[in-house]
Parts: sequence; C-alpha cells; structure tokens
Amino acid sequence: MLKEIELPLFATVPKPLHRPGPRNADILSEIREFSDFGERSRELETRGSDGKLTVPTFVNEFWTAGQRAADNLHEVSYRACFKPQLPRFFIERLTSPDDVVYDPFMGRGTTLLEAALLGRAPAGNDINPLSRMLIKPRLNPPSLQEVASRLGKIGFERSAELKTSDLWEELLVFYHVDTLREITILKNYLARRADEGTLDSIDEWIRMVAINRLTGHSAGFFSVYTLPPNQAVSIKSQQKINADWKQEPPRRDLLKLILKKSRSLLADLSAETRETFQTLAGRSRLVNAPASETSAIPSAIVSLVVTSPPFLDVVDYAGDNWLRCWFAGIDPKSVKLTVPKKLEDWQTEMTKVFRELQRVLKPGGHIAFEVGEVRRGAIKLEETVITCGADAKLSPVFVLINQQEFTKTANCWGVDNNSKGTNSNRIVLFRKN
Repeated sequence: MLKEIELPLFATVPKPLHRPGPRNADILSEIREFSDFGERSRELETRGSDGKLTVPTFVNEFWTAGQRAADNLHEVSYRACFKPQLPRFFIERLTSPDDVVYDPFMGRGTTLLEAALLGRAPAGNDINPLSRMLIKPRLNPPSLQEVASRLGKIGFERSAELKTSDLWEELLVFYHVDTLREITILKNYLARRADEGTLDSIDEWIRMVAINRLTGHSAGFFSVYTLPPNQAVSIKSQQKINADWKQEPPRRDLLKLILKKSRSLLADLSAETRETFQTLAGRSRLVNAPASETSAIPSAIVSLVVTSPPFLDVVDYAGDNWLRCWFAGIDPKSVKLTVPKKLEDWQTEMTKVFRELQRVLKPGGHIAFEVGEVRRGAIKLEETVITCGADAKLSPVFVLINQQEFTKTANCWGVDNNSKGTNSNRIVLFRKN
C-alpha cells in the first residue's frame, strides 16, 4: 500500500510573497460594475431551492482562456477540472499573501497550485488518493536534470528479462509488449520504494507524469490511439477502437516521453517561483478524507475556499481512472466517492460539506462554490447550493455566471449554454459572518 504523509500546516513565513492585490471589502459592487472585456455585468436573480432566499446574479465574461496563459504546471489531465483563471479570479480579490486557500474536492489540484503561484498557502482534500499524487509533486517540483538522473537508475534496460506472464497481458490492447514491460518495471519500482518508505519527491514527480502519460490520443502517450488521457476506456472498448482504426500499439520510449512531459511542465518555473514554493512548503496540507469529515484541517484558519464538487452522476470518476489506479496501486473499490444520483441526496451531502467548510473558514472568509448545468439544463444546481450554504449558516453574496463563447444556444438564465454537459461556470459566493 502507498503511504500517506501529512504535511504540517502552520510554519512561520519569513516574508511577504507576491503583490497583495488588495482584499476587496465590497466585492459585490465590483462584480456589479465589472466591464474588463467591454461589457458591464448583466444582473438577474437566483432563488434558493427552498424559496427562502433571493440572491443577486451576475452574467458576464469575467475571465477567459486568452486573458492569461496559465502556468504550464497546470497541464495535468483530470476529468471535469476547471480552468486556473477561475480560482485566480477569487484568490486575487479575496485573499492576501500567506492566507490559506482550500479546496475540499481538489481533483488535479488547480486551486492549490494557483494559490501557491500567488504566494498563498495551499490546502486541499480529496477522497481519491490519486489527487494527492497529482498535486503534491507540482508543489515541490524537481529539476529536469534530477528527473533524468533518476530515470537512468531505475533499470529499464532489464525490461527484456520480464516474461509475458509477468505482465497484465490484457493491457496489450493499449501497449506494445516492450512498452508494457517498461511500464511494469516502473510500476514495480515505485511500489517497492513506497513500501520501503524511500519514495522521494523525484519518484513522486515521475509517478505523476507517468500517470498522465498512460493513455491518450497522440504519440506523446505510452498507448496506441485512444480517448483523451482523463478518460481511460475499458479493455473491451479499446479492442473495438483498435479494430475500427485498424491499429496496433506502437513501441513507445517511456524515458523520452516522461522527460518530454517534464520539460513542458517545468517550462514556466522560475527561480522566484521555486523560492515561493519552498517558503510555503511548511504550510501546505493535503488530506485524503470525505469532504465533510476533514478533522486534519484546524478550525477557522481558511481565508478562501474555491471548489467544484461532483455534479450528481454526470462524471464516472472511478470508471475513468481505473487504469491510473492500477498503475498507482490503488484499489478503486476502496475509494468511496460521493456521487449521488438524486438531487435530494446530493443536497444532503453538500449541506454536510458546507457545515464542515463553515468550521474551517475564518470569520469574514469566503467560499466560491462552482457548479454547472446538468441534465440538459433542467437542473440548476446553484439554486440547491444557495440552500445548502444557508443551512450551514453561511451568507450568500452573489451568483456569478461566466459566459463562454464555445457554448450552444439554450434558454437558461438568458445565457448561451450547451444543451448537454456542464459548460458554464456558475459560482455561488458565500461569506462567513
């Protein structure tokens, strides 16, 4: 089994990090007047699902993918993750350097990484242990030279010694036999280091990169052509893809591909950013627990929560990550994901989460809770979220709907949205009084 190592949370930070980006005492007024992209915000109202509260709602283009090229360290695939511009929008407006920024459903760690890049102390939780494996190495990245040196010591040259019987032969539908030998050697090496307690930050980085190169739709991945890397198909489905495309898995060079992806991830990493990360290291915390039961996070220490929970049954996290779990030594059946299929069950679970967030939040702190339209827009989760937060004694400030140019037309909030999926960012902002 892979061992969890908790990181301490409150070391003294010796100096301010990055510009303050002054804490906005009246963010409601700012959003009402927002016009950075040429249009002033359009104001509507959203009523909570219980009919008790009406919350001001603002529609605009508040951020865009072209507004700021996100740091290359974000380029790790994970299903249903939001863009880095979303947490940055709230972090810059609602926190100061050294504040704790928390995500209870951290996924690939977008909120945590963006917080660290801005000099805030990152804290995160996810019931899926894969999440910790994806974000921890990027908060403490090695140099490319260290990665290359470690890869050279793993012993891939002995891959020919592995017999076919030593391999999971069904995976040959994805991989050339020599590629699968190298994957197996790397998997066994990482598992042995974890068992011995010698798995270090360089190993963790290599594991993270390998997890994200297992399958994909280009020559940059270990596999033959398949679905994008955040959604591993079943063995049976891959057999059909191979037959339809008349393809066989080509030989891939693991060392070259891991180094290529590492070089890309580290491309924007400056000496200043490394220093910032090192300064924050003692104040970072990664937790593997249900989002409603995070006793490892002390009370009243979080300045801002930016998160996005599972949206009913829209995404099959366990099914998407089965191959990653195999490589990482995780039993998918042991990961009890909260993905209720009924809205009333989802509301019950999210109310528990909000009560826990109310506990960890400082007085005056905020929660930016992002949801999307589901089931062809028939369910507007933001209405339910307002009620959940209010039941946890949090005050809703506004609902923010970020317009996106790629959406299709649907008559929902007067905003263009896809008729299916979760393609609009809808964020309910709460404050703890």
